[in-house]
Amino acid sequence: MAEPASSEKVFYESAFGPVSTPNDVFGDEENADIRYKTMSWQVIAFLMIAEIVSNGLLSLPQAMAGVGVVPSIILTIFLGAFGLFTAKILIDFKLNHPGVHSMGDAGYILFGPIGRELLAFGTVAFAIFGTGSELISGQQALSILSENRLCAVYLLLIFSVATLLLSLPRTLGRLTWLGIFSCACIFLCGILAMIAAGANPVPGRVIQITAPNTFYEAFLAITSPVFAYAGHFMFFILISEMERPQDAMKAAWCLQGFSTLFYVIFSVVVYLYIGNVVQSPALLSLPPLWAKITFGVGLTNFLVAGALYSHTAAKLVFVRLFRGTHHIHAHTVKGWVVWVTLCFIAVAIAFILATAVPIFSDLIGIAASLFAAWYTYGIAGFFWLHDAYNRGEKGAELKRRWVGTALAVLTILAGAFICIAGTYVSVKLIITAYQNGQVGRPFSC
Repeated sequence: MAEPASSEKVFYESAFGPVSTPNDVFGDEENADIRYKTMSWQVIAFLMIAEIVSNGLLSLPQAMAGVGVVPSIILTIFLGAFGLFTAKILIDFKLNHPGVHSMGDAGYILFGPIGRELLAFGTVAFAIFGTGSELISGQQALSILSENRLCAVYLLLIFSVATLLLSLPRTLGRLTWLGIFSCACIFLCGILAMIAAGANPVPGRVIQITAPNTFYEAFLAITSPVFAYAGHFMFFILISEMERPQDAMKAAWCLQGFSTLFYVIFSVVVYLYIGNVVQSPALLSLPPLWAKITFGVGLTNFLVAGALYSHTAAKLVFVRLFRGTHHIHAHTVKGWVVWVTLCFIAVAIAFILATAVPIFSDLIGIAASLFAAWYTYGIAGFFWLHDAYNRGEKGAELKRRWVGTALAVLTILAGAFICIAGTYVSVKLIITAYQNGQVGRPFSC
């Protein structure tokens, strides 16, 4: 097997023109037993949609009930465009630095060893919390389908085992067809939910064009659309397994375009027919038969999304441990034992958190505020400033491209605002839940 060629140079077109950088993280795979760089931009788009839309779609109608139709639509479209803008910066940064495999690698370039450890930890932590979120969605689906005839903890365990099995392939390319099927399932789930809501409108429902709220109530409602695009943290890992990383922006266009359009249509239709009593996930607001049908269809998406999250957590650590060694590209006992162990640990921690921590759903909000707010929005500004500063004469590019510099600073400030406000809202929500006695018990059915 050929060793990765660390000195080979490749050329890419980025926002700052052609650049020459060290070869990508996986190097030359011509004679490798395990090949990572196999995916097209179309496959990447499917995997992105399977991972992101799963979390965002079903909570948006309740967010619309909180702030009203018009503010919700404006916010969803704005955040979709903002997410596309930051995706462009992340992709450019990856093309400028092909050796970057994860946010941890990017953190090292920006802030040194401390930045690497902090951003790597955040990626793994958020991926595990994302896994736990999908496990809960899967458990809810199984509970609805079984009419709660089996303890929720057992259902969660069953779904966790299935998630673990799907996360075990060493390369994301092995999940291609599952990703495509997962996208089809969440799309069909949304279509069926809209049909069900239209066929069973809630009598006397209240629909508001705008809804007056306090800052806390408003931001609590908009956390769903804010984090409905929270998938950028795994972009570097996905792009690293593309045949042509230069095409990554095509996948980002597909992701943001599809998700934004589908988010708006779904949330408007469901909210207009169900009104202010809509729940999160929205499928719980449908009649029992329709709830079973839609949860059954969406189940595959919850499963694949959970597997993608746990795979991401394991992949970051695995590459960190074995980067530059033959264990990356060869079927070695040590490599496979470590890989399976990492996947197991990721799913096991997610399972324990989902069952043992009654406020886990609220903790997901804190994790999203602390990490996803930066990965999806704020940190892109640092990427742009870094590459612009180091282009040619130090600092000259920042002055010449002052509009981009201003946008980068505003992006950082936006990430900071979302982080602080989201954390405040999530913490206050937890305190209120404890004060009102709304917190359940660990490992309860």
